[in-house]
Amino acid sequence: MRGKFSYLAVAVIVAVAIISWAPASGRADQEAAPIFGIKIVPGYRDWRLISVAHEAGNLNDIRAILGNDAAIKAYREGELPFPDGTVIARIAWMYVPSGENNRAFGRQQSFVAGPATNVQFMVKDSIKYATTGGWGFAQFKDGKPDPAAKLETCFPCRELANARDFVFTRYAP
Repeated sequence: MRGKFSYLAVAVIVAVAIISWAPASGRADQEAAPIFGIKIVPGYRDWRLISVAHEAGNLNDIRAILGNDAAIKAYREGELPFPDGTVIARIAWMYVPSGENNRAFGRQQSFVAGPATNVQFMVKDSIKYATTGGWGFAQFKDGKPDPAAKLETCFPCRELANARDFVFTRYAP
């Protein structure tokens, strides 16, 4: 039981750190992502937390998944498909050990957000993005949109989650 509590405490600390360390919200002069025309959504860092995740392997990052009011309402009410106007943001950072925390614990057990890697958006508009399940996709690194080739992989990957309106992340209340 104590081990589960420790993991939960670390997850909460990571979520708070992630939200507070996220890169600045979008500016009006930023470039739109190719294909879908999505820009960094102003104010996304003030959205509510949907969940946190750790992606191992080559990515080795930690992520905060945030939702605008429409996303949070749909998640809480179990509404599928998500309504038009839903926007889900995913912010990622390198997953690094915390020397300071580990010194306090006396062993390596604490990991925190390191350098930011990117921010992604899923925007629901069933008419505009009809060919991709009603979702538009965008990914930005250092405020610059990724190339079209990267975005072309978004929907085919998400087809695995078609029963959940192409959204992998489940709500963690």
